[in-house]
Amino acid sequence: MSATTSSAEKLIRVGHSPDPDDAFMFYALAKDCLDTGKFRFTHELVDIETLNRRAFSGELELTALSLHAYAYLADKYMICTCGASMGDNYGPMVIAREARDIASLKGQTIAVPGTLTTAFLALKLCIGNDFKHVVVPFDEILNVTEKGEFEGQKIDAGLCIHEGQLTYGEQNLHLIVDLGKWWMKETGLPLPLGANGIRKDLGTDDIREVNRILKESIAYGLEHRGKALDYAQGYGRGLDRAKADEFVGMYVNDWTLDFGPRGRAAVKELLKRGYEAGVIPKLVEPEFVD
Repeated sequence: MSATTSSAEKLIRVGHSPDPDDAFMFYALAKDCLDTGKFRFTHELVDIETLNRRAFSGELELTALSLHAYAYLADKYMICTCGASMGDNYGPMVIAREARDIASLKGQTIAVPGTLTTAFLALKLCIGNDFKHVVVPFDEILNVTEKGEFEGQKIDAGLCIHEGQLTYGEQNLHLIVDLGKWWMKETGLPLPLGANGIRKDLGTDDIREVNRILKESIAYGLEHRGKALDYAQGYGRGLDRAKADEFVGMYVNDWTLDFGPRGRAAVKELLKRGYEAGVIPKLVEPEFVD
């Protein structure tokens, strides 16, 4: 691939989170391991809530999206069949400084990584609307929960995503509820957290080809796990190799290669329940790349 975009090339700007699972997924593209034909991919690594909000302007052709955010973006983006982050009986966690039950969170202030994250939607589906929230950068959730304060506001609990799901115990924090386990018990389905959205105006042929290349990148990482993990560990914020490998395995797996019928059913159920609970303003039927 050339360093500049020729008239024959098509630029695909990719947005994804600076996390081990996303880095692993995009390793082959980031390191030019694949023949991408006429497409040239550039990468922007940004936290998921920022990507969610940037997607409203449609500036990125391919972007990681929370499936909660997708409910507001279905006019601009469709969902790639690959690239899913699915919590298969695990997922975002509510943690606190002391052991407590879910009911005790009513009226409390919870540090959250963004109001368009699927974690935030799942939290509302689990405990309702009777809590206060403060938006905190996702990689500071554990610290502010341990401290009990963020910018002068008291923090009673934290909504933990990404690798914090494996490391919260190192800061003497206690698990209150694993929302992925809660969702599985409620629905019998995995919790669909994130997806890759592709902009609809690229047209059918280009959408299908970019989706194919993305799947090839994921498969390449899984087939060259050691090298992909070496790359991904650079985004692990202190995770040792064993924990980085565990985290990548949680969110880059068969679900990531293809949602499949059960994964698609999970997305539909999440959006339906979000609407029925009044968190999502209209019922959205998910649209996947054909």
